[in-house]
Amino acid sequence: MFDKILIANRGEIALRVIRACKEMGISTVAIHSTADSDAMHVRLADESVCVGPPAAAQSYLNIPAIIAACEITGAEAIHPGYGFLSENAKFADIIKEHGLTFIGPTPEHIRMMGDKITAKQTVKELGIPTVPGSDGEVSDADAARVAEEIGYPVLIKATAGGGGRGMKVAQTAADLSMALSTARHEAKTAFGNDTVYMEKYLQKPRHIEIQILADSHGHVVHLGERDCSLQRRHQKVWEEAGSPALNAQERDEIGGIVTKALKKLGYLGAGTIEFLYEDGRFYFIEMNTRLQVEHPVTEAITGIDIVREQIRIAAGAPLGFIQKDIVFEGHAIECRINAENPFTFRPSPGTIEQFHTPGGLGVRFDSAIYSGYKIPPYYDSLAGKLIVHAKNRNECLLRLRRALDELVVGGIETTIPLFQKLVREPDIINGDYSIHWLEKYLASLGY
Repeated sequence: MFDKILIANRGEIALRVIRACKEMGISTVAIHSTADSDAMHVRLADESVCVGPPAAAQSYLNIPAIIAACEITGAEAIHPGYGFLSENAKFADIIKEHGLTFIGPTPEHIRMMGDKITAKQTVKELGIPTVPGSDGEVSDADAARVAEEIGYPVLIKATAGGGGRGMKVAQTAADLSMALSTARHEAKTAFGNDTVYMEKYLQKPRHIEIQILADSHGHVVHLGERDCSLQRRHQKVWEEAGSPALNAQERDEIGGIVTKALKKLGYLGAGTIEFLYEDGRFYFIEMNTRLQVEHPVTEAITGIDIVREQIRIAAGAPLGFIQKDIVFEGHAIECRINAENPFTFRPSPGTIEQFHTPGGLGVRFDSAIYSGYKIPPYYDSLAGKLIVHAKNRNECLLRLRRALDELVVGGIETTIPLFQKLVREPDIINGDYSIHWLEKYLASLGY
């Protein structure tokens, strides 16, 4: 096992990794920008190293500075968390070249799944169901023909996309040219790559993802599904485990398909296969080769510490369980508490003047904020994640309602009021929603 791990991230996920390391008896190194010198992950790590000024490109994305921090402190491995460099194959390559361990999958698999076209072709060959669409990059000249073959509406997607950027819908042939040019422009601006591909646009799908763990000894398991259908502009805001839309048979079936495919691929570490689900059918969207923001809901219903397993796998240890050992108990929901206006989602950085976290059975709040902490304007607006767990979904919703009413984050705007409304909405209570539900709901409120 490792003696010392450097966490190449910040905020709540850096703190989450530090906690797992401490429980395993592993020393931790935090990196930080000058803007984060008083951050909680810096305070709770055993050591800390400043890697640059506030801008992420000069600090949390500064690969030479991060490698130097490892050399200075004697860290043997790097946990990337999520975001920043977590799915950067070049970063994983450099870590390996310096004799360090990347706590994640191989650079080859990061590269493979990072390109949407390659990922889709790969999983299709492995037997994972995919959305009908172009076989690869679509050119402007071929777009109309491909769209007619798929059938409108169609979705234009950047091959190097993520976070909803470089994605546009063409409802009819008249919309196609504008959707293509807009998607290409967004993709070029965000990713430096304007290649796009095309898929069938599903009308009322749910967003279902399967969490897997794979060790270096050939063992692959799935930890069930998460329903991430409540989204705004393709950004998740509320996640559940399991999904109100699936039954145990469907979970076992898609879980079996995924684990079989990733075993054949020789995958290593934690990963998430994301699907659109409509009318009883699953359609592959993408694979995330990293820890997900919403991993706590899976931990709640399985009792498995996913970060701990990531570290053990990276150290060469086998999984301590097989598929039949995994039992799904109860229901869990996570709300992303962002430093944003609750309805316009306008960022709201600033000083936290009052702070109180809810408690009680089945309540968890993952965050790195504290009273008096000033949320900087340079990074993601996620302030914390409220996770509740109960023996069934109805009790989970009631517990979530109580916890949201108890949670206080004063001095800035947060998304707490939005969740206080959502948890009382009939469609949410009944589990009757798709990936388009939240945007329509916000529009009905005038936003």
